[in-house]
Amino acid sequence: MSVKQDVLAKLEHSRGQFFSGEELAGELNVSRAAVWKAIKQLETEGYEIHAVPNKGYCLSLNTDLVSPEGIRASLLEQWKDISITTYKETGSTNQNAKLAAAEGAKHGSLFVAEAQTNGRGRRGRVFETPKGNGIYMSILLRPNMEACDAIYMTTAASVAVHRAIKKVTGKETLIKWVNDLFYEGKKVCGILTEAVTDIQTGMVDCIILGIGINFNMKQDAFSEKIQNVAGSLYHGEDVEVTRNQLVAEIFNQVMEVCMNKEDRTFIEEYKKYSFILGEDIVILSADGDIPAKAVDITDFGGLVVELLDGTRKTISSGEVSIRKRSLEKGGNA
Repeated sequence: MSVKQDVLAKLEHSRGQFFSGEELAGELNVSRAAVWKAIKQLETEGYEIHAVPNKGYCLSLNTDLVSPEGIRASLLEQWKDISITTYKETGSTNQNAKLAAAEGAKHGSLFVAEAQTNGRGRRGRVFETPKGNGIYMSILLRPNMEACDAIYMTTAASVAVHRAIKKVTGKETLIKWVNDLFYEGKKVCGILTEAVTDIQTGMVDCIILGIGINFNMKQDAFSEKIQNVAGSLYHGEDVEVTRNQLVAEIFNQVMEVCMNKEDRTFIEEYKKYSFILGEDIVILSADGDIPAKAVDITDFGGLVVELLDGTRKTISSGEVSIRKRSLEKGGNA
């Protein structure tokens, strides 16, 4: 790594703590002039660094810029050496992950952007990604599993992100089947799972897990067409929690929950925080809207619904929304 990266890694690991130029120089085996130059480069890039005589340098708790060094500081020890690529701006982190996968990128490779210009949600919908206030990340997974076993991955990822948000921010989100997280009645997270399979073997070559989170956005930052449905974990205030910390914890949780295909205990947690179970819903499909009631989630993440004639079926993909009469009772769209 460069001196700048080494200095940033040290400051991120001990955010809020002062280090003298001499101390940093000695630990990194570089000159004090090199440390000073690195500090100036970081300040130019937008890092707020306090420089106090006789105390040294300290990374401000309010600084929130995405970086590999900042993410690594909060990763579990076994993941410290994963490949992390960050972007000030990119088209799509999912697309970047796909290209990297085709070139042989390893399991666990992580791609994170400050902003996306071509973010996409399910069914090719545009996913708004304002710069500097959200988390736009993709994880490249190479699970040893058959394609049929990978269906549950999005469900597992929803629980992983829910856990990470709660651990880092203390905020408790609710889950809308199959891949959206809500906070304060509005959508704050979307998850897009894309798999590449080997047709001959039926095995999954790789899974690209794309996660978009509205982290700290004022409501007027959203376009008018989504202001009524989109929300954010924070609302433009100063917070000491950083996006790097949340990205790292999401990664930690994804590796724990998603990569153990034999353990489906997370399904009970998914059910607990699902806000559509027991609700009257509408199944949106190419054949038209179908009224039903959401009654259960299978171990593979399928939604069990009861139709108006009393018959039950399991939906493994698609989209649901709460019916208007449930909304009148205080439900969420």
